[in-house]
Amino acid sequence: DHENISIGELNLEVLYTPGHTEDSICLIVNKESIITGDTLFVGNCGRVDLPGSNPEKMYDSLSKVANLDDALVVYPGHNYGSTPTSTILNEKTNNPMLNFKTKEAFLKYMVNED
Repeated sequence: DHENISIGELNLEVLYTPGHTEDSICLIVNKESIITGDTLFVGNCGRVDLPGSNPEKMYDSLSKVANLDDALVVYPGHNYGSTPTSTILNEKTNNPMLNFKTKEAFLKYMVNED
């Protein structure tokens, strides 16, 4: 977690974000954007009903991502939202997966979602 990889002028900070899978990561690129893979989508998050997924870890990972710089541009692994990209601030404001008041409420929602 928080390991940095530099390639020329490209700097990647690795964030360990398990939940969708045990080995999920996000990459902060040059402190300007974040590649969120299957952790955070525009308006949603990755599935946690698959073998190897863990809803509790997903909640913790989403909380970690939500605490990053609001200006980071979000590049998710899939384009399921209304736009292909977003920002951390926009997701904190509009993404219901980042607006549960407690982990218990998130888990109840994720377990009961069909």
